[in-house]
Amino acid sequence: MLQVGQKAPDFTLPDKDGNPVTLSSYLGKKVVLYFYPKDNTPGCTRQACAFAAAYSGFNEKNAVVIGVSKDSVASHIKFAEKYSLPFILISDTERVAIEAYGVWQEKVMCGKKGMGVVRTTFIIDEQGNISAVMPKVKPDTNAQEVLAML
Repeated sequence: MLQVGQKAPDFTLPDKDGNPVTLSSYLGKKVVLYFYPKDNTPGCTRQACAFAAAYSGFNEKNAVVIGVSKDSVASHIKFAEKYSLPFILISDTERVAIEAYGVWQEKVMCGKKGMGVVRTTFIIDEQGNISAVMPKVKPDTNAQEVLAML
């Protein structure tokens, strides 16, 4: 996993509308880049809704919120519409950013080992460097913790 002080790996991936989003295009702003396992699952839904509820606070701090998962563009559209998510959702079906940020890891679910996205949040500063890494975050408190750090 990446560490504080490292340059954030750049990527260009489609958002929920299929439009390309390039991380480096947000230089000059803080970026909250959060990786989550799957749309419409209980924990991921709570986390996304918490970021949506705190969205005005992120805007006040000149911060862009970007959620990333392996889900398809079509899945992201439904997820964003169902919960009125105002921030960017990135579809990373090929795990480009997921692997670059080191969040594709072995997990144990129901006693079975397998690979998956470990819920992790990165705060990236205005120069494109990682200023905070929050591994294995709790879905219900992550947005408020990030807001407090900004």
